[in-house]
Amino acid sequence: MVNLALIILVILAVLGYIVYKIKENQKAETENLIEQDDQTYTLEKMIAFIKRRLDEITKVNLYDIGLSEEELKRRKNKKYELKKALKGCTYGDVNDKKYIKELIFDLLSKEYGVTETNISKAIPFDIPSLLTGQDKFDVLIHEYQKDFGYEALTELIKKYNLAVLKYIQGESKPCYVITDDEISSIYDKENFQLSFTDKLEIVVQRIYQQYKGYSSIDEVRDMNIDGVSGGVSGLPESFLSQVAQTDGDYLNQVLDAKVPRACDSIWIFFQGKSIRLAFLSFGTEAELKRVCQNIYKYNNPGQLSDTNGYKINEMKDGSRVVVVRPSMSETWAFFVRKFDVKRATLEQIVRFDGKEEAIQLLKFLVKGARIIALTGEQGCRKNNNAYGYD
Repeated sequence: MVNLALIILVILAVLGYIVYKIKENQKAETENLIEQDDQTYTLEKMIAFIKRRLDEITKVNLYDIGLSEEELKRRKNKKYELKKALKGCTYGDVNDKKYIKELIFDLLSKEYGVTETNISKAIPFDIPSLLTGQDKFDVLIHEYQKDFGYEALTELIKKYNLAVLKYIQGESKPCYVITDDEISSIYDKENFQLSFTDKLEIVVQRIYQQYKGYSSIDEVRDMNIDGVSGGVSGLPESFLSQVAQTDGDYLNQVLDAKVPRACDSIWIFFQGKSIRLAFLSFGTEAELKRVCQNIYKYNNPGQLSDTNGYKINEMKDGSRVVVVRPSMSETWAFFVRKFDVKRATLEQIVRFDGKEEAIQLLKFLVKGARIIALTGEQGCRKNNNAYGYD
């Protein structure tokens, strides 16, 4: 009995040592991935970690690990699913996007060590004065999505009456624009109390949109609106670089006046109105270029090149996308038009007095298979009308 007890103790000791060494090796690998410094929990460092970690997961050779047949099959399926989701999320697939965001959430919370105390180094949630317009907008959309889903942006615009003509500094005519001051005012009024999970989900969305998403418009594109576009207004980088070589004083005047650049141009189509989101920006022309190069790729429509400077395609959700690039255009730009067929009704579209007679006439014209010409200026909802007649 004594010998048996000694043998059991030796076996337990050996097993305990093996488990200890495995944990030590895992800890060492994690420490090698994450070198602690003052910048560890910034968005840039976390994006770099996520890129490296997902690259490792998708490229690992499962046959070298010595897995059982069942475990090997399970790991191969997960690896295939991840590769498929990484590819599908760039096409605008919301399910693939959700899958990738959940994986990023787990990697940050379980491996990277993001906690309540250090998450504010990525986005200063605890100091509202340091939050940018995009930070505040991300918080607003995140909280509104809990109650309204993809109607979050619509509810936000309607609640605060943002889709109205207004004068802004430096403009002689009123325009449709949502300014940084308006977003800040709304943020202060809402005064959301964010939990750690809420904060981490917002950080995950920011990481995702800069890694695989569509930058600042990523969440906006998913909303139930008529469309979104970028790079369609403002000064192109080519103009600024040319002015810098010829007239430095004029360039300084332009920069001091904070004239919007092409990479600051983000517009949405909302109920037939083109509204500029002045508080959002792609930041650089390189980021705008990245979005343009990815947003049209569904079903491999071909390469966007200097000789073929435009592409017309559809996204996975049925949205129509048009992308243009230099030298066909002055700058990189894209137009995404979404057609919400189920919600489009004639009663919503035709709003003038006496509309009942007009609606009845249109219905009889369609039933009689008559040819109908729909004309009007850009943004007057011609496409919505066409879909509403079906």
